Amino acid sequence: MAPAKLLVDIHTHVYLPRYASMLRTRTSVPKIMSSLIDGKEQDRLLILDHEPSGGRPVGPQYWSRDEKIRFMDQHGISVSVVSTANPWLDFLPASQAQQLALELNADLEQYCSTGPTVTDSSIKRLYGFGLLPLVPEITTESLLDAVNQISESPHLKGLILGTRGLGKGLDDEALDPVWAAIEAAGLVAFLHPHYGVDVKAWGDKDNGHVLPLALGFPFETTTAATRLILSGVFDRFPNLRLLLAHSGGALPQLSSRLASCIDHDPVVASRLKHDARFYLGKLYLDAVAYGSEELGFVSEVLSRADRYETGNSSAVSPDRKIGSKRVLFGTDHPFFPPLKSTEKWQSVVDNLEAIDSVQGWTEEEKDGVRGANALSLFNIS
Repeated sequence: MAPAKLLVDIHTHVYLPRYASMLRTRTSVPKIMSSLIDGKEQDRLLILDHEPSGGRPVGPQYWSRDEKIRFMDQHGISVSVVSTANPWLDFLPASQAQQLALELNADLEQYCSTGPTVTDSSIKRLYGFGLLPLVPEITTESLLDAVNQISESPHLKGLILGTRGLGKGLDDEALDPVWAAIEAAGLVAFLHPHYGVDVKAWGDKDNGHVLPLALGFPFETTTAATRLILSGVFDRFPNLRLLLAHSGGALPQLSSRLASCIDHDPVVASRLKHDARFYLGKLYLDAVAYGSEELGFVSEVLSRADRYETGNSSAVSPDRKIGSKRVLFGTDHPFFPPLKSTEKWQSVVDNLEAIDSVQGWTEEEKDGVRGANALSLFNIS
């Protein structure tokens, strides 16, 4: 039995030492470069072209397991399901991406398996999402090899995906054997953004990282997840478990508009087995929303999904308690650090306060979002 009321962080990143070393050798984005800042040499991470402020300052919190555990202890986090942060392997040629995926998956398994356990428990404090070499010209066999490696690694509970798939997107039918393998293995696919939207949309005024992160990332997730729904992936693989970053972006808010547009479009009107809103009930969302009203809303949207199953005429009122079972706590560590090392991270404090304040959730639902849902989803016991 798992200890009661564990706090489980399912959105927390790492650049493993092998990955960070590779970024240091690069001369083009993405890369880690050393710069003189106020007379001191500092490592800075650039993961996109035209990054404000010359990139992000990076240090051991991005790759050190001890730093990850220290952060967890500071915030009372019992278990973390760690994932390589963007841009993953998207920028590499197929042969290099294939080899590095297998090496990094092995590294992550060791990172987790040799780490500490929860007190008075056999549960590890660290589990992971592996990587697939989802790059153009990769073979299906190579992708299936990576899925198999992840499924055979006891401490890897799923895999993290960017939105570009094989260069054509995750709705490319060439990925069907991969979705089938992920479904059969019972792995969780964590969909995370990287590219945002066209930079021209942000205009010429310098607004730092705000527009790309606050809007671009969620819009990218919204588009990728909608394309998956439209492609019929959830009809062909009904047991596929897909987790969306940042509480699903704008998809919950726009799901009824999406359903209406499908109904009025002859290209897709007869393609899907169900109303588009039904498929939102197939999704899992992280709770990285920063507000209780947003979390309450997305749990309500998830809870109404069965109403839109073909042939189901029931009109039961949405129940936030039902939808909460598909929402899971996350921190987005090590991004958005506080200005002082002794301070608690606002991303943690805000997201926990949001969970605690959702109207319509009892303590049972809140405990579920904080940890019990994750333990069940990832079969951690």
